[in-house]
Amino acid sequence: MTEQEMIQLKYSGELSIMTDYINVSVQAIGILIAGIIIWRLIIRYQNKKLSTRFKSDYFESSYSKHWRK
Repeated sequence: MTEQEMIQLKYSGELSIMTDYINVSVQAIGILIAGIIIWRLIIRYQNKKLSTRFKSDYFESSYSKHWRK
């Protein structure tokens, strides 16, 4: 694209619309990437929390182990 074409696009308004579209696209991609990263961090935190959870032996009895027999 030559300088003359860029000047014509600038004053016709087409160039400014294209930059707006590019800015919105970059922001949308950034939000998606940030959302995926936050989502993965939350999953990692929950898995760590579940692995360290205290398991109660309240329901562990001889009857509950063999109730299906």
